[in-house]
Amino acid sequence: MNDMEELDSRTRERKIYKVTIAGSITNLLLLVFKFAAGVIGQSAAMIADAVHSLSDFITDIIVIIFVKIANKPQDKDHDFGHGKYETLATAIIGLVLFFVGAGIFWNGAKSIWGFLHGQALEEPGMIALWAALISIVSKEALYQYTRIAGEKMNSKSVVANAWHHRSDALSSIGTAIGIGGAILLGEKWRVLDPIAAVVVSFFIIKVAYKLFKPCIDELIEASLPDETEKQITDILLSFPEVSSPHNLRTRRIGNNCAMDVHVRMDGKMTVEQSHAVTREMEARLKELLGSGAFISIHVEPAKPESEDRQAGLRK
Repeated sequence: MNDMEELDSRTRERKIYKVTIAGSITNLLLLVFKFAAGVIGQSAAMIADAVHSLSDFITDIIVIIFVKIANKPQDKDHDFGHGKYETLATAIIGLVLFFVGAGIFWNGAKSIWGFLHGQALEEPGMIALWAALISIVSKEALYQYTRIAGEKMNSKSVVANAWHHRSDALSSIGTAIGIGGAILLGEKWRVLDPIAAVVVSFFIIKVAYKLFKPCIDELIEASLPDETEKQITDILLSFPEVSSPHNLRTRRIGNNCAMDVHVRMDGKMTVEQSHAVTREMEARLKELLGSGAFISIHVEPAKPESEDRQAGLRK
């Protein structure tokens, strides 16, 4: 890693810390406020919402720890860097989201079942409703701030954490509907709280799946999308010295891509000439895949009856 890449890595790490710490402070204040509102307002839904905020706070800590590891430079034990630690953090956040969603579903379903069998649901206080409304506004603002920052930094774990903020906002919407209905519509409408919680739980589980699946694809060495591989092929074939790219293999390593490919060049070219062409190809490919991409190009002499240059890849 050169000085410029190391500087970019450190800048990215500092920005991730800044965004994540802002979120963790907000989550800490919210969960304390929600717990207090839930206890004072005698609202089980608000206490559950506070637990959801607690899970957000825990995932903030996970991001801080794993991003620090993921941004460590390459060493003798990690030739391709430590990028997959950030992937692991994203997977953990996805799992946490799934279990939070499943827990909200289970608790809501139990409350609905009890209500249908004559169980009385407690009426929450106004402080619980205000806590839910404040949570919706603050968590949605935090989601937008974190998501935009994560996309700019190309950080999957930060974007994943942003979706956790959004899930908390959705959970608070369900809580606000339930608490508001219980206060304004009377005892027979208190079931709105668990019904809304069950609906929200499905959205949370869906987000968890969307976050978790790409992590599994990366950990099992899934290839880059077909469109990206076609762009790689087009770049290689844009060099007149190159023919018959084949044996292309691609994968992701954290926020970086890795690829290796075989190409054919005129066997009469000198080593210096083929090396120069290869360097140009690497530069073009890094424009597509990112400056941190790991690129390996193996040069073979062209056959007398070479394959058509437009035949494309044979993997």
